[in-house]
Amino acid sequence: MNKTVVVTGLGATTPLGGDVASTWESLLAGDSGIVPLTDDWAAELPVRMAGKVRVEPSEVMKPVERRRLDRSAQFALIAAREAWKDAGLEGTEVDHERLGAVVGSGIGGVTTLLDNYDLLLSKGARGVSPRAVPMLMPNSPAAYVGLEFGARAGVHTPVSACATGSEAIGYAMNMIRSGRADVVVCGGTEAAIHPLPISAFANMMAMSKNNEDPKHASRPYDKGRDGFVLGEGAGILVLESAEHAAARGARVYAEIAGVGMSADSHDIAQPDPTGEGIAAAIRKAVEDAGAEPGQIVHLNAHATSTPLGDTGELRALRMALGADAEHIAISATKSMTGHLLGGAGGIETVFTVKAVHDLVAPPTINIVELDEEADLDIVRDEPRKLPAETEAGPIVALNNSFGFGGHNVVLAVRRV
Repeated sequence: MNKTVVVTGLGATTPLGGDVASTWESLLAGDSGIVPLTDDWAAELPVRMAGKVRVEPSEVMKPVERRRLDRSAQFALIAAREAWKDAGLEGTEVDHERLGAVVGSGIGGVTTLLDNYDLLLSKGARGVSPRAVPMLMPNSPAAYVGLEFGARAGVHTPVSACATGSEAIGYAMNMIRSGRADVVVCGGTEAAIHPLPISAFANMMAMSKNNEDPKHASRPYDKGRDGFVLGEGAGILVLESAEHAAARGARVYAEIAGVGMSADSHDIAQPDPTGEGIAAAIRKAVEDAGAEPGQIVHLNAHATSTPLGDTGELRALRMALGADAEHIAISATKSMTGHLLGGAGGIETVFTVKAVHDLVAPPTINIVELDEEADLDIVRDEPRKLPAETEAGPIVALNNSFGFGGHNVVLAVRRV
């Protein structure tokens, strides 16, 4: 069947803003959402900074609602409500049998799990919340988004570490392509700013320890980069078949044109140094989109600010696209948001859609001395205008997401 799939709604809550408009404005301004952690529990940690959401759920959600939702589900629901309204679906009649939801989290309700374990130790079994299980289960964000809008075509939760959000969007695209659904609410969320995940990532030498200068700690492609900075939040999209969107007169941002997936089968944490798995996912995404390499003008890179990962991704891009990699404007937005883990693919797909729609590539900040191996076109410090067309047709942008376990997911977004 292979229907055309378009984006009609966007939603977000991030370290840069409480919605898409404020987040995008801060992103283009080169703002940093990384802040010191002032909680008592952070005082003795090796890493004492993170990208906390700029607008707390307590500012937009009633206490009675927050009490039954893990923080990850709160973020997902906030972003999903914005996306639903943005798509013009609020107050409209929807065929619930043709409506799906696909929302993933790399870690799930980790704060609920750990907080309730503390209650078990301090107060005994009766101190554990009866709401703990539905709050901590990894499918909780997807379930609550599905319940919010009455999704009956299927509610799904892919989990592929830091590739989760992008895999969710790719799954949603295929639900529509195959004819299972007309509309799917999809994306990723994460809420893991807690001493245990921070300590674990820090002890495996994955995180920056530049606590003295948080705003400059996430520095993809910089010669002195020393690891990622943890972020939290959610990015959610409303996808529709082009026919369904046209029938209701919906505004269309862009087309989700293709997805490429592969696995490194190399190591549980380290990327394959050959880059073959990433290159394969890039090729598959371009082929699935029916695009020519010359149409690819922008990449939202995974670029977490790790020594091996950043330049390895660029080598894989060159391996996949050859000389066409030279004309791609590459943005590393984690320099401003930090790494949202399972939420990264969601929010960075929102950024990729906005880049194609608004014809502007966001900057990469905090590059003081560019790594010699970062030999492609990195958009530094200031936004870059993008063309609307190429000789081969409308522009296409890629969003790369990679996760522990060797998961590689690449999405292709085409201008309409």
